[in-house]
Amino acid sequence: MRRYLGLKRIFWPWSRRDTTQNEYSPLIPKVSSAIEDDEELDNVTTEIHQTGPDNGHDKSRVLVSNQPHYRYSFTDYFLKYFLFLCNLVFTVLGLVVLCLGMWGLISKESFAQEKIGSIGTDPMLILMTLGFVLTLLCLSGCVGALRENCSLLKLFSAAVLALITAQVLAGIVAYSLQDQVGSYLRSGMLAAMVHYQDDLDLRFITDEIQTNLQCCGADNYRDWELNIYYNCSAPGVLACGVPATCCVDPLENGTVWNSQCGLGAQLLDEFSAQSVIFLGGCLGGISRWIEQHEGLIGTVGIVVVGVQILTLFISTRLLESIHWHKMYM
Repeated sequence: MRRYLGLKRIFWPWSRRDTTQNEYSPLIPKVSSAIEDDEELDNVTTEIHQTGPDNGHDKSRVLVSNQPHYRYSFTDYFLKYFLFLCNLVFTVLGLVVLCLGMWGLISKESFAQEKIGSIGTDPMLILMTLGFVLTLLCLSGCVGALRENCSLLKLFSAAVLALITAQVLAGIVAYSLQDQVGSYLRSGMLAAMVHYQDDLDLRFITDEIQTNLQCCGADNYRDWELNIYYNCSAPGVLACGVPATCCVDPLENGTVWNSQCGLGAQLLDEFSAQSVIFLGGCLGGISRWIEQHEGLIGTVGIVVVGVQILTLFISTRLLESIHWHKMYM
């Protein structure tokens, strides 16, 4: 058996295979092609060794190296820090408004047991809410721009878009209902006069309107009869009178405020009363003021909406830059 195996291992001359190349043996690889294949294999092996050890990620590394790298431009950096600084300024402004609203509520003791029921209509609560919303919105844009946080920037962009939409709709509604705005304003003015002595905020607003517009009452000075303290049937000293802010000259000798200058003004006829108080109502004064400053009001409205649109564009552009930067980082 061993002898048989030994004979099998001997290569006899007639059993030797023909390895010579000719044109009639196409399945036998040529020497030149084998050399080229070896060279290509050596090149591939060299590239693999240069990229690092074979850990199953060589293909991904080659693909990543072929991808373009996105870098922030000067415009991207400018938009980033411009958005950050603008939101920082408005964040501080929102905090100031929030603190003013809280100070007003605390100073008036609006959280007292007897006043807690009317806190929902308190103007200081509206001021505090406005300051809180402004602070929260601008802070999200500020931190989102500085930290390149896409979630905060998306929240900020959505809030700004909703705010722009609400302002545009409010402008359209106000323009379409401009004939009814006067009646709403008159109702609000009369309600403020009724609660003049009871609400310090309404008293302050009414006094500012009458002083700056030099008017008295809603339609005329006799509207103050609606107030229970200035009504002619009232038992107090204010009966048939008007507030001191209705007086033409509420100061005596230019220095002392005369709070009783409007006492008994409703008992006077118009000719006698015109030298003491303003006869015209504040609704007419408000209408004249709007007509005189309608250009300024329109310009301010357009500028405010334009700034918000610009802010929305900047945040959208910054979001796109952050997205591409993280994709190719």
